[in-house]
Amino acid sequence: MDQDTKFALLVIGLPFAGLAYCGLIIAFLLASPWGRDHPVIAGIGFAIVPFTIAASIWIRASAKAYQKNQKPAEK
Repeated sequence: MDQDTKFALLVIGLPFAGLAYCGLIIAFLLASPWGRDHPVIAGIGFAIVPFTIAASIWIRASAKAYQKNQKPAEK
């Protein structure tokens, strides 16, 4: 996959994934009595998922860039 395709997927796909995730949250809160009784705990649980995904992507990209910058110094 080239850079343009990745960027297009990010620009088009990410908002739709966010909308689907919000729909999932709303459906959970409407359908689950536990979710309505404990909205703070449910909210924290739903907030952890995108934060974990973003943090893992950030750390992976940082490690990749760090390794890329360290290779010329080892030669």
